[in-house]
Amino acid sequence: MNGALAQNAALLDAVRSGMSGLKNVDCAVCVPFPYLAQAQQKLSGSNVNWGAQDVHQLDKGAYTGEVSAAMLRDFGCTHVIVGHSERRAYCGESSHLVAEKFLAAQQAGLTPILCVGETLEQREGGVTEAVVAEQLDALIQLGGVQALRGAVVAYEPVWAIGTGKTATSVQAQAVHAFIRRRIASHDGQIAAGLCILYGGSVKANNAVELFSMPDIDGGLIGGASLVADEFLAICRAGQV
Repeated sequence: MNGALAQNAALLDAVRSGMSGLKNVDCAVCVPFPYLAQAQQKLSGSNVNWGAQDVHQLDKGAYTGEVSAAMLRDFGCTHVIVGHSERRAYCGESSHLVAEKFLAAQQAGLTPILCVGETLEQREGGVTEAVVAEQLDALIQLGGVQALRGAVVAYEPVWAIGTGKTATSVQAQAVHAFIRRRIASHDGQIAAGLCILYGGSVKANNAVELFSMPDIDGGLIGGASLVADEFLAICRAGQV
């Protein structure tokens, strides 16, 4: 819940300009609902996509305050985040609800970014893989493994979001590899093509090391995305 019109304008202009010279980097900026029109205006015609931070699971109806996938498409969105740890924790979103949102976004032609990850208590309890498996399996049970073809999964260890803590590249890679193996147990081709992002306090000074891991395909950037120079440095780290 960050941003203001003037602040956003400067940030989006800087990102658009900085990304114009980068090749082989896919970039999407996911903004709060009130700023979708501004993102569309500022980023149209650039190599930066835009999207939203959440979506409702139904197409339409008497759900005051909610936003459908079709509405996001009206503003040129290409991506939407579903199941962010803060939505799961503060809004009580279950893995089943997140799966419904994922499929609704996909049916509307959006690329959903499915967030999965464990809390510090769960990591210390040795159940990281079980937690992540449950979050992935909810989608596979509802939509089949085919739902993950061309989709994006983001691993965000909850204990490393906004805390300044970061999983080591080895820790992050281990969970990313588990995610790919889990999907491969259903369909190896889909698993091989799956884009898996790391989303735990990625910064310019750790991005190169994280992105060098074989199963880390990029980042879901939080606080660092609010500073143009920092965000662009992370994007440069993702060049292949």
